[in-house]
Amino acid sequence: MSETAIGVIGGSGLYDMEGLEQVERIKIETPFGDPSDEYVTGVMNGVRMVFLPRHGRGHRFLPSEVNYRANIFGMKKLGVERIISVSAVGSLKEAIAPGHIVIPDQFIDRTKGVRRDTFFGNGIVAHAGFADPVCHTLSDTLYSAANKAGATVHKGGSYICMEGPAFSTRAESFSYLALGASVIGMTNLTEAKLAREAEICYGIIALSTDYDCWHDSHDDVTVEAIIKIIHQNVAMAKSIIRNAVSEIGGVRICPCASAMQYAVITDRSVIPEETKRKLEPIIGKYL
Repeated sequence: MSETAIGVIGGSGLYDMEGLEQVERIKIETPFGDPSDEYVTGVMNGVRMVFLPRHGRGHRFLPSEVNYRANIFGMKKLGVERIISVSAVGSLKEAIAPGHIVIPDQFIDRTKGVRRDTFFGNGIVAHAGFADPVCHTLSDTLYSAANKAGATVHKGGSYICMEGPAFSTRAESFSYLALGASVIGMTNLTEAKLAREAEICYGIIALSTDYDCWHDSHDDVTVEAIIKIIHQNVAMAKSIIRNAVSEIGGVRICPCASAMQYAVITDRSVIPEETKRKLEPIIGKYL
């Protein structure tokens, strides 16, 4: 069995997967508060897996209420080196129909600055490179795994991350079309920023559920429609994850593994000891 682990963040139904053995729930304490829920660990084909329901079991947290820092910190403590994020998105392109899969590779930020999206501060300053915000190696694997699962999958494209919890106005939806974005959601950008600071590879399986509200021949987005498509796509998402796990392995050669090597610009001698202790799992090897 591998010593490192593959993390999956998404709905609570994802860890009810065929072939997952030695299932255990683990409660993690972090210096950033409580994660969304207990982590569910298991072994699949000799690979350690760590699952976390992003919004908590029963979907209790708004996108702005999710404790992203605690969620990613907990993944790091559990030895996760790669995170597969599964999330529902609205489509901003005709070709991406409800039920299709997208593997985005860029972000446009339309959150409002209320989310805590960095581990740093409190006496330490670091600037992570984020030009390429997802791991291309992991994303290539997810694309290959989706094709193998028989999904209609689109590779690349920009994900607009909006604040929510309300869906877009029609004017906003048309403005996003003008930006050339592919999909819109409410969560993945914050996770990607923190995963980069934690030197964890991050890739996205985005499940297209609707056409937002820009498409004149389709109904506007509703919760009922989203839930229906998500239920249809859960089996597909599980199949993609299983295929991806069989392809992932070995030492990472992507830049994610050393993303923070030169990111800290604070003089080490003035960083508070408490801050160093708090960030030991994240960046201790550079301090």
